[in-house]
Amino acid sequence: MLSNTIKELSTTILNNQADFEKSKEAIDEIHKNFLEITNILDLGKELQNIAAVPTASGMALSLNHAAACLIDYRRTTKLLKGMVSLIRTKQQEHPNETINIFYAGCGPYAPFITMVAPLFTSEEVQFTLLEINAASIKMAEKLITELQLTDYVTEYHTADAVTFQIPDAKKYHILFSETLDALLYRESYMPILWNMLPQLSKNCAVIPNNVIVKASLTIPLQQGETVRKEDEGGVIINVRKTVKANFKNKPLPEKLPTVKVHIPKDSNYQTMIVDTQVHIYDDIWLTRNESSLSIPLEMEIVYPLTFSEVSFFYQLKPSVELKLSYK
Repeated sequence: MLSNTIKELSTTILNNQADFEKSKEAIDEIHKNFLEITNILDLGKELQNIAAVPTASGMALSLNHAAACLIDYRRTTKLLKGMVSLIRTKQQEHPNETINIFYAGCGPYAPFITMVAPLFTSEEVQFTLLEINAASIKMAEKLITELQLTDYVTEYHTADAVTFQIPDAKKYHILFSETLDALLYRESYMPILWNMLPQLSKNCAVIPNNVIVKASLTIPLQQGETVRKEDEGGVIINVRKTVKANFKNKPLPEKLPTVKVHIPKDSNYQTMIVDTQVHIYDDIWLTRNESSLSIPLEMEIVYPLTFSEVSFFYQLKPSVELKLSYK
């Protein structure tokens, strides 16, 4: 049975976190199976499956791009480890209960049910899936059916996670929302948590647990040095701290407060780097350049300086965008 094959491959990924080639081979094999079942290569040529889907704040990935996230190897490896570890923790906290998982933005492969469910019984875990892209959720449902995992799914929803009201929200132990990209540009991770966390139980855990975007300033290499040193510039956004402001279900603001990074005119900094650090669960992080989610933005500092500070702020409406200005 194919679900047994996926179970073996998922186990290989979990057992070979430090062996990139072994985990890559397992992910490639999973991807090959998913391609064959969904026929996504042919369907993906259609224009509607290439275009991103607008949400109430930001954009959702096209069917093609959402599927390709599976082969972002470090991302998949670490998210899989975090998800399985968190489910097992929740099982210890809630013995003899079914662990209910709300999966926001599952894409066409719904990898964190299709790779995770075979490791458990349907009495142990249940998933509710939400996806804004109707073609993606239809394909995910087909894949789940082919893998004989339908017993693990409580409900499917085609809706915008930024505004969706979750039925029976307090029953969920885990919210999984892989709806983010580097610098939190375009995708809706922050607006989704803003909407959903106040609805859920206070003990509901989230994967990824947090995203931090921060600026740093690089110092030129000195003689004999091989690694650049960096001074911290400041945290531009800490999503969980920001979302804590919404426990009373306030409307999503049009923008977040401005963060200023000071650059002394007599400094010799070479570049400013803006990093995205993704905290998945426990001690599992995606750090600089490990994934498409953590590719840094590096900007050269040109002298003589015509400014002394850089101001950053996140616009949230009508779409998510990181903006900056100089003063």
